[in-house]
Amino acid sequence: MRVLVVGGGGREHALAWKIGQSPKVEKVFCAPGNAGTAEVAENVPVAAEDIDGLLRFARENAIGLTVVGPEQPLVLGIVDRFRDAGLRAFGPRARAAEIEGSKVFCKNLLKKYGIPTGDYQVFDSSDKAAAYVKDLNEPLVVKVDGLAAGKGVILCEDGREALAAIDTIMRDGQFGEAGNLIVVEEFLRGQEVSLLAFTDGETVLPLDSAQDHKAAYDGDRGPNTGGMGAYSPAAVLTPALSRQVTDEILLPTVRAMAAEGRPYQGLLYAGLMLTERGPRVLEFNARFGDPETQPLLMRMQSDIVPLFEACIDGNLAGHSIEWSDETAVCVVMAAEGYPADYEKGKVIEGLAEAGALPGVVVFHAGTKSGEGRVLTSGGRVLGVTATGKSRGEAIESAYRAVEKIRWDGMHYRRDIGRRAE
Repeated sequence: MRVLVVGGGGREHALAWKIGQSPKVEKVFCAPGNAGTAEVAENVPVAAEDIDGLLRFARENAIGLTVVGPEQPLVLGIVDRFRDAGLRAFGPRARAAEIEGSKVFCKNLLKKYGIPTGDYQVFDSSDKAAAYVKDLNEPLVVKVDGLAAGKGVILCEDGREALAAIDTIMRDGQFGEAGNLIVVEEFLRGQEVSLLAFTDGETVLPLDSAQDHKAAYDGDRGPNTGGMGAYSPAAVLTPALSRQVTDEILLPTVRAMAAEGRPYQGLLYAGLMLTERGPRVLEFNARFGDPETQPLLMRMQSDIVPLFEACIDGNLAGHSIEWSDETAVCVVMAAEGYPADYEKGKVIEGLAEAGALPGVVVFHAGTKSGEGRVLTSGGRVLGVTATGKSRGEAIESAYRAVEKIRWDGMHYRRDIGRRAE
């Protein structure tokens, strides 16, 4: 089988790396890919949002399976186009992907079907939103409705900070049309954790747990990012709690989507807060998380390709996933200034030395090749991922690899994986 992975980030490098290990797979392509995917797949110079170009490539190259990494092409309807053309593609159709594409749709769905989440209000004007928050003294969360690359969530200490967030989104237009609607949400306290699951629209098969680190700086300080690191498994999400989340959140959500005429097939990612009242949904994503995918796939011992096929074919029931007992830790190395403005084109050194360490894989995100060298080309540049018999051993291995890599202005957190201590 020839497989096409759509996207060019760290998640797609990990997916291409894992898919290429399947005995069912003859060749992997990645569109557009990066300097790292070029080592495990053939890069294709087609953008992830160029659905016509991707469809043409898949037809002309006898692609047997397309796996979509990023949210944007899913929301744009890439799976609809491929399946309507008789091609097999893993991921939800556009109407199902709206669970990520619109925070308002997601929150309203959860409320309608009694799925646990925080209280919220929706606003279509800055004046109405400002009138609601101006006298509130408790912490709040302000979210843009549309896609914002993981950066459209602003944590506010009180109404004054919420007013500033509303101005940034709705008056200044920092997120464009994505901020035409906003959600002002209850600030949930507890431990944040991710639970991803395969689903064929009826059966739900959870992956093992992972915990992301969203804030830019050590100690969970600074602005939200797309993710500065992750580790798996997350001890805070016990097997019993994972079953509870599956029964009370994941399965009801899949059934709710079916009831709404939006059957959901693909990967469903639940971002959760473990509160004193129990697990609450922070958000849903319609695809694999980044950087959670990197440590999860390092630990997954099962062939991933039959799971993709089972979701597409509607026969996921009876499938299971085997996991390594080891812990995996991913440390994201970012460009200076990320998630705000940052420079590109910096020469990266030490990649070979880092990747040669036992149990280490350096997944590329914002990289490109140029004149025989690897250069930075994005905000999140690398996801240095290591396994170990314990979390401490995995952390030590990951940072040992990080220390071998260098470029001008690199930035990374030094406390990834230590939240559980």
